[in-house]
Amino acid sequence: MTDDAHDTPLLQEPRLWQDEQWTAQVIKNEDDDGWAVAMFKAGESEPALVGPWTMGRDKKNPKPLDGAAFITLVKTASEFVRRSEQQLHAQINQSVTVNGQDSRVTVLLCIVPDEDNPYAVLRAQYEGGDALAEVKVEAGFKLNRQTAQAWVDADFARPGNGRR
Repeated sequence: MTDDAHDTPLLQEPRLWQDEQWTAQVIKNEDDDGWAVAMFKAGESEPALVGPWTMGRDKKNPKPLDGAAFITLVKTASEFVRRSEQQLHAQINQSVTVNGQDSRVTVLLCIVPDEDNPYAVLRAQYEGGDALAEVKVEAGFKLNRQTAQAWVDADFARPGNGRR
């Protein structure tokens, strides 16, 4: 295997660095006379992260991008994207464990953020993961210990709107 296994050339310019997954672009800061760096994930039109960028020695132009700065920027932007994805996952996937008749039951709420018709799926499963029940509910259903216990106690009958 050779070192030129990359299909796309890497750009390495003073204000623009790019690899297969990320592009760093130094831009004029709209809020003041300074500079910012925008990190774009491949295929995305909006930056994943924008942050301040250092002025050059002339105090007018930005400091040129370099390999070390690009590596740091990629790590920072990747971590930011990963945390954002984790936060979104936590918002649309919730779970609570309550007491069933014979054992503990985990109730899961998975929100489907469809733009036209958002909804959620309420699932119950034994602690081992075996399915007990599943119903479609409103996307605004509030899952908490009380609503989960009430659903289990009602033998998994479709809950009302779930808002309390």
